[in-house]
Amino acid sequence: MDVEKRIELIRQVGEEIITEPELRELLETKQRPIAYDGFEPSGVAHIAFGVLRAINVQDMIDAGIHFKLYVADWFAWLNNKLGGNLEKIKETGKYFVEVWKAAGIPMNKVTVEWTSNAIKDPEYWKKVVLIAKNTTVPRATRCLSIAGRKAGDLKQTALLFYPMMQTADIFWLKADICQLGLDQRRANMLAREVGPKLGWWKPIIVSHHMLMGLEGKKRPDGLDDNKAFDIQISSKMSKSKPGTSIFVHDKKEQIKEKLGRAFCPPKQIQGNPVLEYCKFIVFRKLDSMHFKRPGKFGGDLEVQSYDELTNLYRKGNIHPLDLKNATAEALDKIIEPIRNHFEKNKKARELYETVKKSEITR
Repeated sequence: MDVEKRIELIRQVGEEIITEPELRELLETKQRPIAYDGFEPSGVAHIAFGVLRAINVQDMIDAGIHFKLYVADWFAWLNNKLGGNLEKIKETGKYFVEVWKAAGIPMNKVTVEWTSNAIKDPEYWKKVVLIAKNTTVPRATRCLSIAGRKAGDLKQTALLFYPMMQTADIFWLKADICQLGLDQRRANMLAREVGPKLGWWKPIIVSHHMLMGLEGKKRPDGLDDNKAFDIQISSKMSKSKPGTSIFVHDKKEQIKEKLGRAFCPPKQIQGNPVLEYCKFIVFRKLDSMHFKRPGKFGGDLEVQSYDELTNLYRKGNIHPLDLKNATAEALDKIIEPIRNHFEKNKKARELYETVKKSEITR
């Protein structure tokens, strides 16, 4: 595959690429670049984690990238997820691996790494200290948004370890590309600044879109600046808000009921979470969407692309309820293999039952 086709695949993943000329040079000079994304084990998987992540990883693999999935168990511990219980966090990490398998990520083509292995390496901690020595306290505090926190949340010194360790992860994992969500942008930018100072490299950032919750866009609350990625951080689908999230274990009736309550104004494209799920998930997994409608409302309709869908919706040719019902049908079809895996696989089912009982803490 030539470089242009590889870049086009990566563009499907990256809502923001810093920078594309650097990405092109990397693909021209390194046969199998390394990319990574890290995940705090912190509860039951929703579609942003379990479905969108699998789609993005596959595109990166198809582009000739070696992908590392990083189970950030110690980060969840630092961030007091699951009540700060490290053993529960590790069990949730094992559950995450089962979700990736069920979602279709080719596990023979990716590497799964754990922070609990990284911390055993003295060189890892040396990197953490070197980065800390080259980062001001105000800069570290601004990076707290990568942990889903604000500066005012800094009650424990442990949280300041978070951005230093996350930046060190990039170099410990030997990642050429940081392929994380847009909410992790600040740590990735810090890595681009300190990397060359410390004799390392300047990683490329390929930030994927943060899928919004069912309630739609929310105004940033106390974040550092009012940029687009701050709005995404405030609006993203969150496991700690189950009523506004669609989980990979939800039955068809649950998906339909949740979407029925979703923010979805007639003719409105921007800030519409239902259309967003169609753009980032449905039309990247399925060739079309089917709308079942009575004849008096236009009859059944087959839509072949997201552009066609938005054109029809903008004109009022598709009613919000019809959009919600068709999206529910499509998402149920996509999620079904994941549900089936956890119903039929004993190990996966036991992990899910354990995680489901754990209290989600923000």
